[in-house]
Amino acid sequence: MSKLRLGFYGDDFTGSVDVLLQVARRGWTGRLFTRLPDRETLRAAAQRCDAVGVAGIARSLPSEKLEAEVRPVLTALASLDPQVLQYKACSTADSSPHVGSVGRALEIGRAVVGEQTARGEQPVPMLFAQPDFGRYTAFGHHFAREGEAVYRLDRQPTMSSHPVTPMDESDLAVHLGRQTELGIGSLPFTAYSSVAEVTQQIRESDVAGLVLDALGEEHLRLLGQALLDLGGFAIGSGGLSHALAAAEPGKAGPVPVATPARGPVLAVSGSRSAQTRRQIDAAARAGWMTAPLVVGSSGSGEHGTAEHSASEHSLRERVLVALAAGQSVALSSDDADTSGLAAQEVLPALASAAAGVVEAAVRAGVGRVIVCGGDTSSRVTTLLGVESLSIAANPTGNVVLLRAHAADPAVDGLELLLKGGQVGDVDLFETIRGLGD
Repeated sequence: MSKLRLGFYGDDFTGSVDVLLQVARRGWTGRLFTRLPDRETLRAAAQRCDAVGVAGIARSLPSEKLEAEVRPVLTALASLDPQVLQYKACSTADSSPHVGSVGRALEIGRAVVGEQTARGEQPVPMLFAQPDFGRYTAFGHHFAREGEAVYRLDRQPTMSSHPVTPMDESDLAVHLGRQTELGIGSLPFTAYSSVAEVTQQIRESDVAGLVLDALGEEHLRLLGQALLDLGGFAIGSGGLSHALAAAEPGKAGPVPVATPARGPVLAVSGSRSAQTRRQIDAAARAGWMTAPLVVGSSGSGEHGTAEHSASEHSLRERVLVALAAGQSVALSSDDADTSGLAAQEVLPALASAAAGVVEAAVRAGVGRVIVCGGDTSSRVTTLLGVESLSIAANPTGNVVLLRAHAADPAVDGLELLLKGGQVGDVDLFETIRGLGD
């Protein structure tokens, strides 16, 4: 029987990293692949680790593309016979019928499990709550913290005005029910009398997906044990991963808070969030070199191309000179010149520009890199040929320093902080630079 406790597909890059952190904090070992590896590599990881996952991009995809993105990964992971197979979704249930549909993921996951086990008709537990991250579900309604306040999901400032998937419903069964013809129900925390009772209620439910309440650690531990006892497919946030590992903690030692010093740090940002700007400004005050990224123009003509190439080359040279002199560098995107780009081209262009600078710096010997933004993180790891990631350190909160695993000796062992725009305190960059000093 496989040692593997959890196999997971992450619907975005930074969210996938959160699964590693949640299980590592509770003694489980884990490995995150940046793309689906060959069968032998995946099986070898499953023999060594408690949790094995693949980072994906389903959250940003139209629903008609989810089949090709999600099914091969879930099928490969299911073949490892994990105790639980998780579709890792956002803790704000960030999805819609047309983009990043969790309802479609429910359909795909049930089909995959049904093909490989006798659990295809078993109701799928759906746990989006992540209390230590300010995400709560009560009587099926979801709540999310922003700043010091906790809001009902459809009134939370960020999610209610989300540019792609604005939330107008806090009842998760209703919200997710719009995304599938399958039945979605909910189980309130008032029904949580025991693990056995919850397990029975999930198993006997007549819906395809069952939203679970959680308000704190006690709820998570109970639900985690119930889900481990049930086995099969489940959908949820890092709170679900937390619940599983909290129910049956592993024997791995505590996650280190630091690794040995690695010299100057390069930070690149494809995120235009206000918090990332504050972090870059704080780095500048601490003596970092800061500059905007140089991105390509959508204009035609050799002169424009040559001008861009010269500017890009000049920036890379300045970065490499600063790093060689021991000065850390932060490259920003909110002040980058994107005037020659169409709106839909901006984020990919920023990510590509950032990835190019990172590659040059790593080839020059930089050992620790901060990358801000999910799309940028994906592009950077792809360009560098990173095959998988494991946790190197957890300096503070939900900030995770990762160790890259790659065939290229220049990349293997590289330390990466891959973060969302809102993650981390204002002085995060300097904190990461100073680790191990």
